[in-house]
Amino acid sequence: MNVLFLSLGKYWTINESEGYTDLLREFIHNGHKVYILSPTERREGKPAQLIDEGSSRIIKVKTGNIQKTNFIEKGISTLLIEPQFKRAVKKHLKDVRFDLVLYPTPPITFVNVVKYVKKRDGARTYLLLKDIFPQNAVDIGLMPKTGLKGLLYKYFRAKEKKLYAVSDKIGCMSPANAAYVLKHNPEVSPERVEVCPNVIEIVDKSVTPDTRRAIREKYGIPLDKTVFAYGGNLGRPQGIGYMIRCLEEAKACPDAHFLIAGDGTDYPLLENYMKEKRPSHVTLFKRLPKDEYDTLIAACDVGLIFLDHRFTIPNFPSRMLGYMQARLPILACTDPNTDIGDIISQGGYGWKCESNDPRAFAGLVSDILYQERRSLGEAGYKYLCEHYTTKVAYDIIMK
Repeated sequence: MNVLFLSLGKYWTINESEGYTDLLREFIHNGHKVYILSPTERREGKPAQLIDEGSSRIIKVKTGNIQKTNFIEKGISTLLIEPQFKRAVKKHLKDVRFDLVLYPTPPITFVNVVKYVKKRDGARTYLLLKDIFPQNAVDIGLMPKTGLKGLLYKYFRAKEKKLYAVSDKIGCMSPANAAYVLKHNPEVSPERVEVCPNVIEIVDKSVTPDTRRAIREKYGIPLDKTVFAYGGNLGRPQGIGYMIRCLEEAKACPDAHFLIAGDGTDYPLLENYMKEKRPSHVTLFKRLPKDEYDTLIAACDVGLIFLDHRFTIPNFPSRMLGYMQARLPILACTDPNTDIGDIISQGGYGWKCESNDPRAFAGLVSDILYQERRSLGEAGYKYLCEHYTTKVAYDIIMK
Protein backbone atom coordinates (compact mmCIF):
# COMPACT_ATOMS: atom_id res chain seq x y z
CA MET A 1 0.00 0.00 0.00
CA ASN A 2 1.21 3.51 -0.84
CA VAL A 3 0.69 6.09 1.91
CA LEU A 4 0.89 9.86 1.38
CA PHE A 5 1.59 11.96 4.47
CA LEU A 6 1.05 15.73 4.32
CA SER A 7 2.58 17.78 7.12
CA LEU A 8 4.15 21.06 8.21
CA GLY A 9 6.79 19.05 10.07
CA LYS A 10 10.32 19.60 8.81
CA TYR A 11 11.37 16.06 8.05
CA TRP A 12 14.70 15.14 6.50
CA THR A 13 14.64 11.43 7.32
CA ILE A 14 12.01 8.87 8.27
CA ASN A 15 14.29 7.81 11.12
CA GLU A 16 13.71 10.91 13.22
CA SER A 17 12.40 10.22 16.72
CA GLU A 18 9.08 12.05 16.60
CA GLY A 19 5.44 11.05 16.92
CA TYR A 20 4.55 11.16 13.21
CA THR A 21 7.75 9.57 11.90
CA ASP A 22 7.38 6.91 14.60
CA LEU A 23 3.88 6.16 13.27
CA LEU A 24 5.01 6.17 9.64
CA ARG A 25 7.79 3.69 10.44
CA GLU A 26 5.07 1.41 11.82
CA PHE A 27 3.47 1.49 8.35
CA ILE A 28 6.84 0.70 6.76
CA HIS A 29 7.46 -2.18 9.17
CA ASN A 30 4.12 -3.61 8.04
CA GLY A 31 5.18 -3.58 4.39
CA HIS A 32 3.78 -0.26 3.15
CA LYS A 33 5.60 2.48 1.27
CA VAL A 34 5.44 6.01 2.65
CA TYR A 35 5.71 9.35 0.83
CA ILE A 36 6.04 12.54 2.89
CA LEU A 37 5.42 16.10 1.74
CA SER A 38 7.28 18.45 4.07
CA PRO A 39 8.05 22.19 3.81
CA THR A 40 11.36 23.99 3.42
CA GLU A 41 10.69 27.51 4.69
CA ARG A 42 12.07 30.54 2.89
CA ARG A 43 14.33 31.52 5.81
CA GLU A 44 16.19 28.20 5.50
CA GLY A 45 17.49 29.13 2.05
CA LYS A 46 17.31 25.53 0.80
CA PRO A 47 15.88 24.36 -2.54
CA ALA A 48 13.01 21.96 -3.09
CA GLN A 49 14.37 18.42 -3.21
CA LEU A 50 13.52 14.72 -3.06
CA ILE A 51 15.04 12.44 -0.42
CA ASP A 52 14.79 8.75 -1.32
CA GLU A 53 15.22 6.31 1.59
CA GLY A 54 13.97 3.21 -0.18
CA SER A 55 10.75 2.41 1.63
CA SER A 56 10.07 6.11 2.09
CA ARG A 57 10.46 9.28 0.08
CA ILE A 58 10.43 12.81 1.44
CA ILE A 59 9.54 15.63 -0.96
CA LYS A 60 10.70 18.96 0.44
CA VAL A 61 8.35 21.68 -0.76
CA LYS A 62 9.55 25.28 -0.82
CA THR A 63 7.17 27.52 1.18
CA GLY A 64 7.03 30.84 2.95
CA ASN A 65 7.86 31.15 6.65
CA ILE A 66 5.24 29.31 8.72
CA GLN A 67 6.75 28.76 12.15
CA LYS A 68 8.34 31.22 14.58
CA THR A 69 7.15 34.25 12.63
CA ASN A 70 4.54 36.97 13.03
CA PHE A 71 0.83 36.24 12.69
CA ILE A 72 0.42 38.00 9.31
CA GLU A 73 3.34 36.26 7.61
CA LYS A 74 2.27 32.92 9.06
CA GLY A 75 -1.27 33.47 7.78
CA ILE A 76 -0.17 34.33 4.24
CA SER A 77 2.31 31.43 4.10
CA THR A 78 -0.36 29.04 5.40
CA LEU A 79 -2.77 30.14 2.65
CA LEU A 80 -0.11 29.47 0.00
CA ILE A 81 0.76 25.98 1.26
CA GLU A 82 -2.18 24.35 -0.48
CA PRO A 83 -1.25 25.21 -4.10
CA GLN A 84 2.45 24.64 -3.35
CA PHE A 85 1.82 21.12 -2.04
CA LYS A 86 -0.63 20.32 -4.85
CA ARG A 87 1.99 21.33 -7.47
CA ALA A 88 4.53 19.09 -5.70
CA VAL A 89 2.16 16.10 -5.93
CA LYS A 90 1.58 16.71 -9.63
CA LYS A 91 5.30 17.18 -10.36
CA HIS A 92 6.98 14.53 -8.20
CA LEU A 93 4.23 11.95 -7.60
CA LYS A 94 2.31 11.88 -10.87
CA ASP A 95 3.18 8.20 -11.42
CA VAL A 96 2.38 7.05 -7.86
CA ARG A 97 -1.10 5.87 -6.98
CA PHE A 98 -1.98 6.26 -3.32
CA ASP A 99 -4.22 4.02 -1.23
CA LEU A 100 -4.23 6.20 1.88
CA VAL A 101 -3.71 9.91 2.58
CA LEU A 102 -2.79 10.87 6.16
CA TYR A 103 -2.70 14.50 7.27
CA PRO A 104 -2.56 16.10 10.72
CA THR A 105 -3.74 19.54 11.73
CA PRO A 106 -2.27 22.09 11.70
CA PRO A 107 -2.83 23.26 9.03
CA ILE A 108 -6.44 22.99 7.85
CA THR A 109 -5.50 24.24 4.38
CA PHE A 110 -4.67 20.88 2.80
CA VAL A 111 -8.27 20.43 1.61
CA ASN A 112 -7.66 20.72 -2.13
CA VAL A 113 -4.51 18.57 -1.99
CA VAL A 114 -6.41 15.81 -0.21
CA LYS A 115 -9.39 16.18 -2.55
CA TYR A 116 -7.13 16.02 -5.61
CA VAL A 117 -5.38 12.78 -4.56
CA LYS A 118 -8.63 11.23 -3.36
CA LYS A 119 -10.33 11.86 -6.71
CA ARG A 120 -7.27 10.96 -8.82
CA ASP A 121 -6.42 7.70 -7.03
CA GLY A 122 -9.59 6.68 -5.20
CA ALA A 123 -7.58 6.90 -1.97
CA ARG A 124 -8.96 6.65 1.54
CA THR A 125 -8.41 9.79 3.60
CA TYR A 126 -7.64 9.99 7.33
CA LEU A 127 -7.41 13.22 9.32
CA LEU A 128 -5.26 13.16 12.46
CA LEU A 129 -6.95 16.02 14.30
CA LYS A 130 -4.31 17.54 16.59
CA ASP A 131 -5.43 21.15 16.45
CA ILE A 132 -8.95 22.60 16.25
CA PHE A 133 -8.36 25.80 14.31
CA PRO A 134 -9.57 28.54 14.06
CA GLN A 135 -11.43 28.20 17.38
CA ASN A 136 -8.20 27.75 19.34
CA ALA A 137 -6.98 31.10 18.00
CA VAL A 138 -10.29 32.72 18.98
CA ASP A 139 -10.06 31.29 22.51
CA ILE A 140 -6.72 32.93 23.29
CA GLY A 141 -7.47 36.25 21.62
CA LEU A 142 -5.51 35.83 18.39
CA MET A 143 -8.51 35.96 16.05
CA PRO A 144 -11.86 37.75 16.48
CA LYS A 145 -15.09 36.34 15.10
CA THR A 146 -16.56 39.74 14.25
CA GLY A 147 -15.57 42.88 12.37
CA LEU A 148 -13.22 43.05 9.40
CA LYS A 149 -10.80 40.55 10.96
CA GLY A 150 -13.74 38.25 11.51
CA LEU A 151 -13.73 37.58 7.77
CA LEU A 152 -10.48 35.67 8.28
CA TYR A 153 -12.17 33.53 10.94
CA LYS A 154 -15.08 32.79 8.57
CA TYR A 155 -12.64 31.81 5.81
CA PHE A 156 -10.71 29.39 8.00
CA ARG A 157 -13.88 28.01 9.59
CA ALA A 158 -15.17 27.18 6.09
CA LYS A 159 -11.83 25.49 5.31
CA GLU A 160 -12.09 23.48 8.53
CA LYS A 161 -15.55 22.21 7.58
CA LYS A 162 -14.34 21.29 4.08
CA LEU A 163 -11.43 19.36 5.59
CA TYR A 164 -13.84 17.36 7.76
CA ALA A 165 -16.07 16.74 4.74
CA VAL A 166 -13.26 15.34 2.57
CA SER A 167 -12.01 13.04 5.37
CA ASP A 168 -13.28 9.46 5.42
CA LYS A 169 -12.23 9.24 9.07
CA ILE A 170 -11.36 11.87 11.68
CA GLY A 171 -9.04 10.58 14.37
CA CYS A 172 -9.26 12.68 17.56
CA MET A 173 -6.76 12.74 20.41
CA SER A 174 -9.22 11.95 23.22
CA PRO A 175 -12.91 11.32 23.93
CA ALA A 176 -13.48 15.01 24.82
CA ASN A 177 -11.83 16.01 21.55
CA ALA A 178 -14.14 13.73 19.56
CA ALA A 179 -17.22 14.94 21.43
CA TYR A 180 -16.28 18.57 20.69
CA VAL A 181 -15.99 17.92 16.96
CA LEU A 182 -19.40 16.27 16.81
CA LYS A 183 -21.11 18.92 18.95
CA HIS A 184 -19.83 21.85 16.89
CA ASN A 185 -20.05 20.16 13.49
CA PRO A 186 -23.45 18.40 13.40
CA GLU A 187 -23.08 17.72 9.68
CA VAL A 188 -20.25 15.26 10.50
CA SER A 189 -21.49 11.70 10.92
CA PRO A 190 -20.50 10.11 14.27
CA GLU A 191 -19.42 7.00 12.33
CA ARG A 192 -16.58 9.02 10.81
CA VAL A 193 -15.19 10.24 14.14
CA GLU A 194 -13.08 8.10 16.47
CA VAL A 195 -10.31 8.37 19.04
CA CYS A 196 -6.85 7.94 17.54
CA PRO A 197 -4.49 9.17 20.27
CA ASN A 198 -1.08 10.77 20.17
CA VAL A 199 1.42 7.93 19.92
CA ILE A 200 5.14 7.33 20.14
CA GLU A 201 7.66 4.55 19.58
CA ILE A 202 8.25 3.22 23.08
CA VAL A 203 11.74 3.92 24.40
CA ASP A 204 12.52 3.80 28.11
CA LYS A 205 14.15 7.18 28.77
CA SER A 206 14.35 6.94 32.54
CA VAL A 207 17.79 7.33 34.14
CA THR A 208 19.58 5.75 37.07
CA PRO A 209 20.15 7.67 40.34
CA ASP A 210 23.82 8.11 39.46
CA THR A 211 22.99 9.49 36.02
CA ARG A 212 20.35 11.78 37.53
CA ARG A 213 22.92 13.17 39.93
CA ALA A 214 25.48 13.71 37.17
CA ILE A 215 22.96 15.47 34.90
CA ARG A 216 21.76 17.76 37.68
CA GLU A 217 25.33 18.69 38.55
CA LYS A 218 26.08 19.37 34.87
CA TYR A 219 23.16 21.79 34.48
CA GLY A 220 23.27 23.32 37.96
CA ILE A 221 19.98 21.77 39.09
CA PRO A 222 19.66 21.29 42.88
CA LEU A 223 20.25 17.74 44.09
CA ASP A 224 18.26 18.17 47.30
CA LYS A 225 15.01 19.51 45.76
CA THR A 226 12.01 17.95 44.06
CA VAL A 227 12.32 19.23 40.49
CA PHE A 228 9.17 20.04 38.50
CA ALA A 229 9.98 20.24 34.78
CA TYR A 230 8.20 21.86 31.84
CA GLY A 231 9.59 21.28 28.36
CA GLY A 232 8.22 22.42 25.02
CA ASN A 233 6.49 25.36 23.41
CA LEU A 234 6.26 28.60 25.38
CA GLY A 235 3.52 30.56 23.65
CA ARG A 236 -0.03 31.80 24.06
CA PRO A 237 -1.56 28.29 24.35
CA GLN A 238 0.52 27.58 27.46
CA GLY A 239 -0.65 30.66 29.37
CA ILE A 240 2.84 31.92 30.26
CA GLY A 241 1.46 34.74 32.41
CA TYR A 242 -0.29 32.17 34.58
CA MET A 243 2.86 30.03 34.65
CA ILE A 244 4.85 32.97 36.02
CA ARG A 245 2.23 33.63 38.71
CA CYS A 246 2.46 29.96 39.68
CA LEU A 247 6.24 30.22 39.97
CA GLU A 248 5.85 33.24 42.24
CA GLU A 249 3.34 31.46 44.48
CA ALA A 250 5.57 28.39 44.61
CA LYS A 251 8.25 30.39 46.42
CA ALA A 252 6.36 29.24 49.51
CA CYS A 253 7.54 25.68 48.76
CA PRO A 254 11.26 25.77 49.68
CA ASP A 255 11.84 22.12 48.74
CA ALA A 256 10.55 22.57 45.18
CA HIS A 257 12.59 23.67 42.17
CA PHE A 258 11.25 24.42 38.68
CA LEU A 259 13.02 23.71 35.41
CA ILE A 260 11.62 25.25 32.22
CA ALA A 261 13.17 24.36 28.86
CA GLY A 262 11.71 25.55 25.58
CA ASP A 263 11.08 28.39 23.20
CA GLY A 264 8.18 30.22 21.62
CA THR A 265 6.52 33.58 21.12
CA ASP A 266 6.13 34.20 24.87
CA TYR A 267 9.59 33.02 25.91
CA PRO A 268 10.64 36.69 26.43
CA LEU A 269 8.06 36.96 29.25
CA LEU A 270 9.90 34.25 31.17
CA GLU A 271 13.26 35.75 30.26
CA ASN A 272 12.19 39.13 31.66
CA TYR A 273 10.80 37.45 34.78
CA MET A 274 14.17 35.78 35.40
CA LYS A 275 16.03 39.07 34.95
CA GLU A 276 13.70 41.15 37.10
CA LYS A 277 12.87 38.74 39.94
CA ARG A 278 15.99 36.54 39.87
CA PRO A 279 14.08 33.59 41.38
CA SER A 280 16.49 31.10 42.93
CA HIS A 281 13.91 28.31 42.66
CA VAL A 282 13.63 28.48 38.85
CA THR A 283 16.04 27.43 36.10
CA LEU A 284 15.26 28.53 32.52
CA PHE A 285 16.80 27.09 29.37
CA LYS A 286 16.08 28.05 25.80
CA ARG A 287 15.30 25.16 23.47
CA LEU A 288 17.93 22.40 23.74
CA PRO A 289 18.99 19.69 21.28
CA LYS A 290 16.59 16.75 21.63
CA ASP A 291 19.07 14.32 23.22
CA GLU A 292 20.12 16.89 25.81
CA TYR A 293 16.51 17.81 26.48
CA ASP A 294 15.46 14.17 26.97
CA THR A 295 18.22 13.44 29.48
CA LEU A 296 17.60 16.70 31.35
CA ILE A 297 13.86 16.01 31.69
CA ALA A 298 14.57 12.42 32.80
CA ALA A 299 16.73 13.77 35.65
CA CYS A 300 13.72 15.63 37.09
CA ASP A 301 10.93 14.36 39.34
CA VAL A 302 7.59 15.61 37.97
CA GLY A 303 6.53 16.67 34.47
CA LEU A 304 4.34 19.76 34.03
CA ILE A 305 1.62 20.54 31.49
CA PHE A 306 0.20 24.06 31.15
CA LEU A 307 -2.80 25.11 29.06
CA ASP A 308 -4.41 28.54 28.96
CA HIS A 309 -7.63 28.56 30.99
CA ARG A 310 -9.52 30.35 28.20
CA PHE A 311 -9.50 27.34 25.90
CA THR A 312 -12.93 26.00 25.01
CA ILE A 313 -11.43 23.29 22.81
CA PRO A 314 -10.03 20.15 24.50
CA ASN A 315 -6.28 20.17 23.83
CA PHE A 316 -4.14 17.11 24.53
CA PRO A 317 -0.41 18.04 24.43
CA SER A 318 1.87 15.32 23.09
CA ARG A 319 4.67 16.37 25.47
CA MET A 320 2.90 14.18 28.03
CA LEU A 321 4.26 11.10 26.24
CA GLY A 322 7.85 12.29 26.74
CA TYR A 323 7.30 12.55 30.48
CA MET A 324 5.80 9.07 30.49
CA GLN A 325 8.81 7.66 28.63
CA ALA A 326 11.01 9.10 31.39
CA ARG A 327 8.73 7.51 34.03
CA LEU A 328 7.83 10.90 35.50
CA PRO A 329 4.45 11.48 37.15
CA ILE A 330 2.61 14.45 35.63
CA LEU A 331 0.95 17.56 37.04
CA ALA A 332 -1.50 18.98 34.49
CA CYS A 333 -2.65 22.60 34.90
CA THR A 334 -5.37 23.08 32.31
CA ASP A 335 -8.62 24.64 31.23
CA PRO A 336 -11.81 22.84 32.34
CA ASN A 337 -12.67 21.59 28.83
CA THR A 338 -9.80 19.23 28.15
CA ASP A 339 -9.86 15.71 29.56
CA ILE A 340 -6.08 15.26 29.79
CA GLY A 341 -6.11 15.97 33.53
CA ASP A 342 -8.91 13.45 34.09
CA ILE A 343 -7.07 10.78 32.08
CA ILE A 344 -3.85 11.41 34.02
CA SER A 345 -5.49 11.28 37.45
CA GLN A 346 -7.79 8.36 36.62
CA GLY A 347 -4.84 6.49 35.09
CA GLY A 348 -3.02 6.84 38.40
CA TYR A 349 0.05 8.61 37.06
CA GLY A 350 -0.38 12.19 38.17
CA TRP A 351 -2.47 15.11 39.35
CA LYS A 352 -4.59 17.87 37.86
CA CYS A 353 -5.65 21.42 38.68
CA GLU A 354 -7.29 24.23 36.75
CA SER A 355 -5.01 26.88 35.30
CA ASN A 356 -6.73 29.85 36.92
CA ASP A 357 -5.60 29.69 40.55
CA PRO A 358 -1.83 30.01 41.21
CA ARG A 359 -2.34 29.46 44.95
CA ALA A 360 -4.09 26.16 44.30
CA PHE A 361 -1.14 25.17 42.09
CA ALA A 362 1.34 26.01 44.85
CA GLY A 363 -0.77 24.08 47.35
CA LEU A 364 -0.76 21.01 45.11
CA VAL A 365 3.00 21.31 44.62
CA SER A 366 3.42 21.40 48.40
CA ASP A 367 1.35 18.21 48.73
CA ILE A 368 3.29 16.42 45.99
CA LEU A 369 6.59 17.08 47.77
CA TYR A 370 5.60 14.63 50.48
CA GLN A 371 3.93 12.00 48.33
CA GLU A 372 5.46 8.77 47.05
CA ARG A 373 6.01 9.47 43.35
CA ARG A 374 7.97 6.55 41.96
CA SER A 375 4.93 4.26 41.69
CA LEU A 376 3.03 6.97 39.78
CA GLY A 377 5.87 7.27 37.28
CA GLU A 378 5.88 3.50 36.81
CA ALA A 379 2.10 3.53 36.34
CA GLY A 380 2.52 6.22 33.66
CA TYR A 381 5.08 4.16 31.75
CA LYS A 382 2.78 1.13 31.87
CA TYR A 383 -0.17 3.25 30.68
CA LEU A 384 1.99 4.55 27.81
CA CYS A 385 2.85 1.01 26.71
CA GLU A 386 -0.83 0.01 26.74
CA HIS A 387 -2.48 3.08 25.16
CA TYR A 388 -0.03 5.29 23.24
CA THR A 389 2.13 3.02 21.07
CA THR A 390 2.44 3.42 17.31
CA LYS A 391 0.80 -0.01 16.89
CA VAL A 392 -2.33 1.30 18.63
CA ALA A 393 -2.73 4.13 16.10
CA TYR A 394 -1.70 1.93 13.16
CA ASP A 395 -4.35 -0.66 13.97
CA ILE A 396 -7.05 2.04 14.36
CA ILE A 397 -6.18 3.62 11.01
CA MET A 398 -5.91 0.31 9.17
CA LYS A 399 -9.41 -0.68 10.32
